[in-house]
Amino acid sequence: MIASDTLGVIEGVWLLNEKGKPKKAVSPLNKYSSIRKSLPIQQIGPGEAFAKTLRQKTGKKILLVVNARGGSNIKAWLPSAEEKYLDEAIRRTKEATKYGPLKGILWHQGESNSGAPQSYMKQLETMVGELRKQLDADNVPFVAGEIAPWHHNRDKFNPIIRTIKEHINNSDWVSSESCGMLKNENDPHFSREGQMILGERYAQKIYELVYKNNL
Repeated sequence: MIASDTLGVIEGVWLLNEKGKPKKAVSPLNKYSSIRKSLPIQQIGPGEAFAKTLRQKTGKKILLVVNARGGSNIKAWLPSAEEKYLDEAIRRTKEATKYGPLKGILWHQGESNSGAPQSYMKQLETMVGELRKQLDADNVPFVAGEIAPWHHNRDKFNPIIRTIKEHINNSDWVSSESCGMLKNENDPHFSREGQMILGERYAQKIYELVYKNNL
């Protein structure tokens, strides 16, 4: 269930729909993903607060390309993966760039890799490199987020995310500290309030990387 106050149109924000056209953004933002699971389980994510906050800070019109797949492993996002998740993200982003330049990429994934994260950063480097290459956007900002602070593998995984700037140029990360849980410690999902906090943090990073000195 999505809270009633997040169901309206997000002013000044558009979402790339399944036909590759901008449509006024309304939650859930992952509804047009070409790789999503069933529509009824698509819920609020950090994208809503990200878009609202960035719009408020910049006054710019925003077009979002949301093409997520819940519970996916980073292996499914590698260039050689049979799932073709990366190919779909590239295809849809290219459709969106007909309407304006790509300004940034947000990445919130990791629970599926958190148990054995030793190769995670190398895989992330490979994915980001291919994504930027195919989009002809070698220096587009890339921001990743930590998994939940109550997750049993947080101490294995989150320190790796915090090293992203050492491995990927023009990148950064956001903390998940103080972002509340949806149900209990066995559920990796954030509460609505937690998603809002994450979104605001993502917006602040993109603002700093893209807009702060260019408005």
